[in-house]
Amino acid sequence: MKTLDVVLGLQWGDEGKGKIVDVLAERYPVVARFQGGPNAGHSIHFGNTSFVLHSVPSGVFRDGSINIIGNGVVLDPTIFREECQAIEALGVPVRERVKIARRAHLIVPTHKLLDAADEAALGKSKIGSTLKGIGPAYSDKTGRNGLRVGDLLEADFREKFETLKRKHAARLAQYDFKAPFDPEAAEKQWLADAEYLKTFEIIDAEYETNALLAADKAILAEGAQGSMLDVDFGSYPFVTSSSTACAGACTGLGVAPGHIGKVYGVFKAYCTRVGSGPFPTELGDDTGERMRQRGREFGATTGRPRRTGWLDIPALKFAVMISGVTDLIMMKADVLDGFDTVKVCCEYRVNGIRTDRVPYDVYAEIEPVYKEFKGWSGDLGSCRSEAELPAEFKAYIAYIEQEVGVPIRILSLGPDRDQTLIRC
Repeated sequence: MKTLDVVLGLQWGDEGKGKIVDVLAERYPVVARFQGGPNAGHSIHFGNTSFVLHSVPSGVFRDGSINIIGNGVVLDPTIFREECQAIEALGVPVRERVKIARRAHLIVPTHKLLDAADEAALGKSKIGSTLKGIGPAYSDKTGRNGLRVGDLLEADFREKFETLKRKHAARLAQYDFKAPFDPEAAEKQWLADAEYLKTFEIIDAEYETNALLAADKAILAEGAQGSMLDVDFGSYPFVTSSSTACAGACTGLGVAPGHIGKVYGVFKAYCTRVGSGPFPTELGDDTGERMRQRGREFGATTGRPRRTGWLDIPALKFAVMISGVTDLIMMKADVLDGFDTVKVCCEYRVNGIRTDRVPYDVYAEIEPVYKEFKGWSGDLGSCRSEAELPAEFKAYIAYIEQEVGVPIRILSLGPDRDQTLIRC
């Protein structure tokens, strides 16, 4: 029996998981997305083509692949339809390659209204939501009010839909709030797009994934967002609404923990964050702006500029610990080409006390303690073997491996598939 291997982001999302899943998918006949919603933007670059995936697993561009949207995902039929039609326009037979879990929950238009109303009510304390309705959809899931993909196939679907709408209307009536879109038009479009969704194969994903493993088919489980946005272990309340750690792959696909094999942890050679919340190594200076521009650090889904900063070792070690990461994957090392000095946060001073632990209190005064490295010259993106890498960059890699205790198996030195150095 094959194992289920997992790809996770180890920072605050936007680590480049889409590219890595696309690269690794050559080894895996099955790619399964296990959590999150369409606020995720997984960017794929190959040849002269670039594409941003929001709900569809990143293996969809591989011939003959099976791509499963798991029960841990919340799915917006309108965004899903738009995405699939754009993929089809590239000549990809998306219906042949994508299957949808019957137990996955649906985002309805009033979820987006609730998202916008809740965020507006928070004022200066807002979370930084992408306003895609994801938080309210997960709230309905845990509150046992949600609609699921399987409900679309039931005779009483419209009754369930109207019941949920009435509950949302009662909540929205409590806000002094102007809808950012026409609710009636959005509902009409949503219902049409729900019919489109029904043209895909809807499966009992927990049975199918286990049957595929039993049939010796390797599965790559793909997470969205990042470990530091995990609803339990992230910088709460500035987090996403699902479990982004490795354990989320088990609950999001219906696979037992004993089936987990490799856990690939993806991180950038520096750090970024979108939205509000603590970011100990954030740079609000020219160095941070240089990272932003060189790394094109703007949200793939929202276009918002990302906050940038140096690599954070305590946060990286924390993410590795909670998910049992076996293999590290470093992304965007080329963005740091030409920096005279490269810094790494090795510890924090939290309220004046030195520590290597991520603090519980997101409002604590955190001062990063840095270790400095000599920067490297040249173009990492042109390197095609480890022997070509600058000595200074090798020293940077060696330090991270020593501190974290996990080997860096893959180096991404640019956006394209061929700018990927496999070290194992």
